Amino acid sequence: MQKTHRLIVENIGQLATLANPGAPTRPRTGAAMRELGLIADAVMLVADGRIHAAGQRAELRGMVADWQDAETTVVDAGGCLVTPGFVDAHTHAVFAGNRAGEYEMRIAGATYQQIAASGGGIHSTVQQTRAASDAELLAAARRHCRWMQRGGTTTIEAKSGYGLNLETELRMLRTLATLEAEGTMRVVPTVLAAHTVPQEFADDRAGYLRLVVEEILPAVVAGKLARYCDVFCDDHAFTVDEAQRVLTAAAGMGLGMRIHAEQFRPGTGAALAAELGAATADHLEMLDEATMPLLARAGVQPVLLPASVFCLSRSQYPPARQMIDTGLGVVLATDFNPGSSPAPSMAFTLSLACLQMRMTPAEALTAATHNAACSMGMGGEIGALAPGMVADFLVYEIADVRELAYFVAAPLMPRVFRAGREVVGSEVTV
Repeated sequence: MQKTHRLIVENIGQLATLANPGAPTRPRTGAAMRELGLIADAVMLVADGRIHAAGQRAELRGMVADWQDAETTVVDAGGCLVTPGFVDAHTHAVFAGNRAGEYEMRIAGATYQQIAASGGGIHSTVQQTRAASDAELLAAARRHCRWMQRGGTTTIEAKSGYGLNLETELRMLRTLATLEAEGTMRVVPTVLAAHTVPQEFADDRAGYLRLVVEEILPAVVAGKLARYCDVFCDDHAFTVDEAQRVLTAAAGMGLGMRIHAEQFRPGTGAALAAELGAATADHLEMLDEATMPLLARAGVQPVLLPASVFCLSRSQYPPARQMIDTGLGVVLATDFNPGSSPAPSMAFTLSLACLQMRMTPAEALTAATHNAACSMGMGGEIGALAPGMVADFLVYEIADVRELAYFVAAPLMPRVFRAGREVVGSEVTV
């Protein structure tokens, strides 16, 4: 009979549980986003990868004593902070090469749209990704995931979209499946074949849409390679009508719906997300106030990506305060990608959300853990530290949850535990 793997995390100065016992699968909204379930002088017990108990040390003293034996691993938090692992709900983790040259072009004054029109942008990464071998794609994706994981990310939503043909889209998604199977990073895959129109279809948009709807999506579903379908709805990508066609087809095949919307111009997809009941509408820098109640009534969660705004040297960040006041279950994510957001750090994303979007540190942490998990249909499983939930957690060397956003771009390097086993932060994995 297999023995139970038990873990005690003791000497926790501050434990942010994010527990939401009344509604563990629903995102927090409004004032509830500031409720972190903080426990001082805490201890946490983990059995077989799930939280068994979490509370004040005095209350759990007897249980801790019962667990003290040679088979139990003890982690000393050093009087510091413990939080759930970050859940990054919007990444483009699989790609080959980089776009450092375009980074210089933007510094010199070129816009995102100008770079794309000249054959750069997404098209540049498509060329490099198509040319890469499966082994090269996997090696690059592993490296990107290591960067994210070192900063405390334990779950990512990750998209295809740099293939834009059947073969490479499937290869990207199979790379994500390999990452998930390796067990150090939880991966929720999304097919983003409708990222932009590839150059070989520049004069045949309808033909590319047929390829996406009639060949790529059915192959993805047949291979069980994605949980969601995403579309980039924008002037240089796909129109609202085109996005509706792709998302409606995807939903008919059993995929959830996500959409890149209103990044550069109002009226590019947010209302469609509400109409279709999409899980998320992402970006929303240009979202108008009148559309917010539509999203709230439809239960669409906004996924805000302030690092993308920062990396593009833009000044208009998503109106997060109005969204929270409207009752939306706001999510924060990195949008990690080689062009508009080469920024894999969730902690840096939290700092930007606080400084540029006036979210409080507590709201930002909620948006990057519990609410993010809910946006991927995983609320009640990850994103909080409550009995029965998966023990994905971080042990920091800081003592106060507000310091996560306060120490901007600090190399905090928490100890990272996925399902109760350490993956980053110590030479020995328990």
